[in-house]
Amino acid sequence: MPDPKYLTAEGMSRLQAELEELKGPRRLDLAKRLRSAIQMGDLSENADYHKAKEDQAFLEGRIQELEYLLRNVVVIEKNVSSEIVGLGNHVTIQEGDSPAETYHVVGAKEADPRNGKISNESPIGMALVDRRVGDVVEVATPGGVLRFKILKIA
Repeated sequence: MPDPKYLTAEGMSRLQAELEELKGPRRLDLAKRLRSAIQMGDLSENADYHKAKEDQAFLEGRIQELEYLLRNVVVIEKNVSSEIVGLGNHVTIQEGDSPAETYHVVGAKEADPRNGKISNESPIGMALVDRRVGDVVEVATPGGVLRFKILKIA
């Protein structure tokens, strides 16, 4: 069995909605573009036709990717434990005298560090998982070793 992909219920809903959009309206629009380009004649020099075919390949590839992902997804249940960091938890950490920062620990497909979502597979995420409030965590990053203290788990 392939490695499971972890998603929050919200992340899974977003991907399902994207898949529906791609398989429905987007496929129909692309089919119309292709028909229109074919009707123009001479396909060997028809830039609209070639662009539509490229877009079709990209669309079908994304549909396959989403279908595969959704077949192998494990939904992260809302983690009620505030004792140990795990998938789905919000973790407040502080590095030295810097202001505290809160992150949501999610699967790799949902990671968005700029918006406070870190992957359980990232260096910081891996270092935080299975730790407790008060633990000091060291993380090797390309910029050097960072030391965080876990202040809160929700």
